Amino acid sequence: MLNSPAHAPVITIDGPGGSGKGTIAQKVAKSMCWHLLDSGALYRLVALAASNHGVPLENEESLQILAENMDVQFLVDESDQPMRIVLEGDVVTKDIRSEEVGRDASKVAALPSVRAGLLQRQHDFREAPGLVADGRDMGTVVFPDAELKIFLTASVEERAQRRFKQLQEKGMSANLADLQAAIQSRDEQDMNRSVAPLVPADDSIVIDSTDMTINEVYTELMNHARNKGLVK
Repeated sequence: MLNSPAHAPVITIDGPGGSGKGTIAQKVAKSMCWHLLDSGALYRLVALAASNHGVPLENEESLQILAENMDVQFLVDESDQPMRIVLEGDVVTKDIRSEEVGRDASKVAALPSVRAGLLQRQHDFREAPGLVADGRDMGTVVFPDAELKIFLTASVEERAQRRFKQLQEKGMSANLADLQAAIQSRDEQDMNRSVAPLVPADDSIVIDSTDMTINEVYTELMNHARNKGLVK
C-alpha cells in the first residue's frame, strides 16, 4: 500500500505571489525526482479559458464546468528547462503569467464551486514516489495530511522587485509601483476571502525569503525534509 496514491508523501509550499514558492517547488521536485503540482497555474488556466471562451467571471456555474473539463497538460523536460503548460493544445506558459490573468485568477479562486471542481484534479497529482505541491491552500485544504508544510513569504517590496525583474527578463513591460500595488491588493484579496484564505497551516514552517537567495531557501527546506525522513 505504500506506493498507492493516497500514501504517497507530500511536501506543500504555500505563500503569497512573488515569495519564490514556484521556483523552490520546481527545484525541490527535480532534486527529489518527485511529481510537481503548480496549483496556482490551475486557477490561472481557468481564468484564461474563461477569457478564451467568453465566459464572464460572474458565471460561477460555467466556470465550474470549465474547471472540471478543461484540457490541460504540464510538460516537464528532463533538462533544466522550465515546465511548459498546454491549454487546449496551445502552449500558454507565458500567457497565464500576465498581471491581468493573475487578477482574474484571484477572483476565480474565491469561488467555492471552482475550488471544488479543481480539488479532485489536484488530488490526482499525488503519486509515488511523492509530490511537491505549490499554492496558497495546499497545506490547509488540499493536502492537510502532508508530511511537510512550508509557508514561504517575503516583503511586498522584495516580491515586487522580483516580479519586475522576472517580467523584464521575459521581455515584458512593467511598472514597479504598479506591481507593488497589485501585489498588495492581491494579498488582501487572498487573505480576506471567505473560502480557503491565504494563511499558514497551524503545523507549517514559516520561511521569510526577503533576504535569502534561492539556494539558501532550498537548503533550509531540504534540511526540514531530511528531519522528516523524506530525504535519504
